[in-house]
Amino acid sequence: MVVEADMSGAGGGSSRRMRSYGHQILTGRWFMVFASLLIMSMAGATYMFGLYSGDIKSSLGYDQTTLNLLSFFKDLGGNIGIVSGLIMEVTPPWVVLLMGATMNFFGYFMIWLAVTGRIAKPEVWQMCLYICVGANSQAFANTGALVTCVKNFPESRGVVLGLLKGFVGLSGAIITQLYHAFYGNNSKSLILLIAWLPAAISCIFLPTIRILKIVGRSNELKIFYNLLYISLALAGFLMIIIIVQNLFIFTRAEYAGSASVVLILLLAPLAVVGREELKIWKTRKPMFDDASDHLKVVTENPPSIELPHNQEIQPAASTPQNQENPVSCSNNVFRPPEAIQPAPNTPQNHQHPVSCWNSVFRPPERGSDHTILQALFSIDMLILFTTTTFGVGGTLTAIDNLGQIGRSLGYPRKSITTFISLVSIWNYLGRVTSGFASEILLAKYKFPRPLMLTLVLLVSCTGHLLIAFGVPNSLYVASVIMGFCFGAQWPLIYAIISELFGLKYYSTLYNIGAGASPVGAYILNVSVAGHLYDKMALKQLAAKGLARKQGKDLSCNGTECYKMAFLIITAATLMGSIVSFILVIRTRKFYKGDIYKKFREQAERSSQH
Repeated sequence: MVVEADMSGAGGGSSRRMRSYGHQILTGRWFMVFASLLIMSMAGATYMFGLYSGDIKSSLGYDQTTLNLLSFFKDLGGNIGIVSGLIMEVTPPWVVLLMGATMNFFGYFMIWLAVTGRIAKPEVWQMCLYICVGANSQAFANTGALVTCVKNFPESRGVVLGLLKGFVGLSGAIITQLYHAFYGNNSKSLILLIAWLPAAISCIFLPTIRILKIVGRSNELKIFYNLLYISLALAGFLMIIIIVQNLFIFTRAEYAGSASVVLILLLAPLAVVGREELKIWKTRKPMFDDASDHLKVVTENPPSIELPHNQEIQPAASTPQNQENPVSCSNNVFRPPEAIQPAPNTPQNHQHPVSCWNSVFRPPERGSDHTILQALFSIDMLILFTTTTFGVGGTLTAIDNLGQIGRSLGYPRKSITTFISLVSIWNYLGRVTSGFASEILLAKYKFPRPLMLTLVLLVSCTGHLLIAFGVPNSLYVASVIMGFCFGAQWPLIYAIISELFGLKYYSTLYNIGAGASPVGAYILNVSVAGHLYDKMALKQLAAKGLARKQGKDLSCNGTECYKMAFLIITAATLMGSIVSFILVIRTRKFYKGDIYKKFREQAERSSQH
């Protein structure tokens, strides 16, 4: 904040206050949270694949295995964020967000050109590249905005993760409402909207996303709860409007009205931001006024410095600094500070290089800052990676195939759109519930997050079984369970990683944890669900005495299309819950302690200075 030294007149003072308050809002930590919420609310295009996958399949003549291969590359791009993590280790967040916006527009715009026939039909590998690049922009948005917020609010990380990831879950329903308002029912134009809208939002808020000094505030959790209430109102409205749109045929004007309400609710957090930044500005204003008066006095009466006769001011002699051991890893990225101290009794000018591999298998205690390699090679990370592979991979397979499952079971097209929107709503509810509930249970009862993750995986097994046996009208319930469990897993996984391995290299470790998702999606989606679906479709064609026509999509009808696949997925998810429980046993002592103590002490030291 810049406060002028002297301004006269009531009008001038009012102008200064308004200008300073506006500056406080735009540069404050709560406006940064608001900007992150908007970026996250547009960062979930990967969860809408079921809405436009049919257009890709029919326009380009793909079979289900090829479509699931595209889905795999979508998941690969959406969850392999190691590049964005490493970039953020050495650049400010706005660089990561700008790169993500560029990738988002390029990837989805090329898909739109292909589906609408504006360019020659691409090869399969080109479509895989386009969707991978477009989906990878989500990892850049998560790394740039979400990781930054976690670092700025370390004592509320579960709440921050739940809220921001919740808006990612809602983004599918939000973008769907905007798409109907902009383009009616032209589903191919949805791809175009996904291309330009998220990129535009990220570019608008680039300057506001940045790392801030940790400041402990007693009302921090209360503010996040106020933001949660607004997001619940948004989710509630979306749920109601989705049901109404399923019962009645909406006109373009009515879609525009519902989209306007969505936009108002998206901007509603500004009221909370403005109120909180006003409180902060009022507490800081007297301090700056006093500093301004002091500056004016000093400027009018500068102090004089007297020196002895013939004494001159000499430049300060350069003081040799203690040199540390040279380390073979650039910028000490993979080494904690304590691992690069000079060895005792060693001459300072003859230090031997220290390899970063020496401490890989000697990590610090849980909760301390691990290096990237220490975390990567730890047993805890291996357990988390396995759990994510089976858990998230299974629910992601269900979500990606939801549209095709609905068509196989004979649901009308309008109901399939409802399934996708229900997944989006319950995806949001799963994220905010697991984020807020795990934070409360951990603070009050020392309830470990890995145990909650285990319970979520067990619940998701019921959704897989409903799909496997094709119970009439059960797909509505299954979509709710799948959406909730898929959403609930992410804040838990990311919070566990931050708690076990520290925040120093969280931008990279966050994305390493997410990398297990596409591995599970390839195994369960492409190799299991897609392969068995095509096998059953060919069997149905053979039973009718028909052969598949070249360039035509391959369709299967009936409960048998996905039965065996989801029985296998249920068994894999059950295995994931068992592996997750092993982590519960390993970390039970850690979660009984005070895991946020060092952040409170850091905030206290900052307030004292």
